[in-house]
Amino acid sequence: MTEYTEEIDELEDEQQPLYEHFRIVVDEGQSPLRIDKYMFEKLQHSSRNRIQQAADAGFVHVNDRPVKSNYKVRSNDVITLMLDRPRHDSTIEAEDIPLNIVYEDAELLVVDKPAGLVVHPGAGNFHGTLVNAVAWHLKDLPSYDPNDPEVGLVHRIDKDTSGLLLVAKTPDAKRKLGVQFFNKTTRRSYNALVWGHFAENEGRIEGNIGRDPRDRLRMKVFDPTSGIGKPAITHYRVLERFGYVTLIECMLETGRTHQIRAHLRHIGHPLFADERYGGTEILRGNRSSTYKSFIQNCFKLCNRQALHARTLGFRHPTTGREMDFCAPLPRDMEQLIDKWRAFITGTTIDTYDN
Repeated sequence: MTEYTEEIDELEDEQQPLYEHFRIVVDEGQSPLRIDKYMFEKLQHSSRNRIQQAADAGFVHVNDRPVKSNYKVRSNDVITLMLDRPRHDSTIEAEDIPLNIVYEDAELLVVDKPAGLVVHPGAGNFHGTLVNAVAWHLKDLPSYDPNDPEVGLVHRIDKDTSGLLLVAKTPDAKRKLGVQFFNKTTRRSYNALVWGHFAENEGRIEGNIGRDPRDRLRMKVFDPTSGIGKPAITHYRVLERFGYVTLIECMLETGRTHQIRAHLRHIGHPLFADERYGGTEILRGNRSSTYKSFIQNCFKLCNRQALHARTLGFRHPTTGREMDFCAPLPRDMEQLIDKWRAFITGTTIDTYDN
């Protein structure tokens, strides 16, 4: 008996420690629901299969005890994901990354972000982000702590979207600017090159936006009466027509994740070159080898979604003065539009640098 007890003790001593990666308390009144399905709805960057595998490995705990994937969650259950490795250190460090600063004063920064630069550290991108660059720029400002959520980015745009972003240097500035975004009193517009011809010159897109159950990295539009997702409204107007593609301006009433990308795909006009939302397919035009070659050259010119946050307007948090900024189109989108303009007029132009 003693030898058996010692053997058990040795096995317990050899067990690796577990580290908490996720914690959530189930809402009061939650109806019984399989835990793998419940966690799938809450974890943005995971699949149901991976959650099931984690549960089978003993990594999914409820009220401090491991459960299987068929466990049904109940009100006030405390769910934790306990893995055998520590969480990545999410401390934001200052990094010497160039910034295109459009405006700066004691309260805020307005930055013109290039396409390809991740805004905030996250899964797979813990360094080299805009937030790291801002931390470097403000490293000599004692009152600015990049790890303090009460300062920093007021809103975000996607990695492959270029354009204007607002950064608050003080908690008071972030609070007041955040209220403006919440109350929809800010002024934001985007330029977008999209597939297809618009019969009308302007329009309004309304539809709830939630995570696509078939692709957790993509958002999907749901009926406003469905109760799924969050309400979202995008206005647009045509700026220039190029036959198979159209340059439009988009104005946001709301600021949901991937809002413009998801809304435009929903109405059949995906952003040109937007791989995640179907914009890298030849959606309009003929199938001749010449046309296909033209489109491929266009994709080489602008190898990301053709979306640019062009204007940003808000009320200054201290002075109350209305401020408006405009960022010119980046070179890749400018060349792309020139190429389509030449195509539709029948002239020849090659703006792609081989």
